[in-house]
Amino acid sequence: QVQLVESGGGLVQAGGSLRLSCAASGTIFSIDAMGWYRQAPGKQREWVAVITSNDGTTYVDSVKGRFTVSRDNAQNTVYLQMNSLKPEDTGVYYCYAGGLRSRWNERRMNYWGQGTQVTVSS
Repeated sequence: QVQLVESGGGLVQAGGSLRLSCAASGTIFSIDAMGWYRQAPGKQREWVAVITSNDGTTYVDSVKGRFTVSRDNAQNTVYLQMNSLKPEDTGVYYCYAGGLRSRWNERRMNYWGQGTQVTVSS
């Protein structure tokens, strides 16, 4: 059974920083990509950042230059360093593990964490 557990959310003033962490646990052989989505109040969930197994990164335009995604493959952990936070960054941030295989010969599956709240005050 694979689980993703996020941590690091909280309340911060505009211009401040937060660092989110997400650890995947259970039987894991490989993970193709890990990343973050977020959902603001009254809005649909949107993709924020992704990092591949060979450290390729992609970001939504609204966070480029402010957020940095990284991962520790040995620990099956992904991080999101968020700087220069804005009130519009407020939302629940969800960790994502895509193309996860529990064993080498098993099918790839996608998993989500339960989410962590990030609130940026103006």
